[in-house]
Amino acid sequence: MRIAVASDHAGFEMKEFIKQQLFDFGHEVVDYGCDSANPCDYPDMGHPAAESVAHGNCDRAILMCGTGVGMSMVANKVDGVLAALCTSAIQAEYSRKHNNANVLVMGAWLSGKLIATDILERWLEADFEGGRHKRRVGKIERVSDRVIAD
Repeated sequence: MRIAVASDHAGFEMKEFIKQQLFDFGHEVVDYGCDSANPCDYPDMGHPAAESVAHGNCDRAILMCGTGVGMSMVANKVDGVLAALCTSAIQAEYSRKHNNANVLVMGAWLSGKLIATDILERWLEADFEGGRHKRRVGKIERVSDRVIAD
């Protein structure tokens, strides 16, 4: 897959680690920044990364900031994005299976590298189950007037 990654300064170290994991798993990575641990504003990186998924330039995105809250708020403002803030592997798995999340958000302050790797693997391996879940995700689309691809 072609996967966008982005972080703010608090998530920079985790983003670099996740990028290497993605390369090791054989994915193509598009890095939307930031480029260092110097203070920056998460919307400046998170929004373009989320848009890359909404516009079909990337298959999915992984965003990181300190808690993950800011990046999840930014990503979910983009039409066509379903971003899930995950702190456990089971959340990550079911965000794909039941919610069709196309953007994974992690809080760099909340997960160590071992947990982040587990979250990443489960999220990448899980597929949307459709069925009753498709109906439910469809209700999100109608509430927000968004068009979200299957």
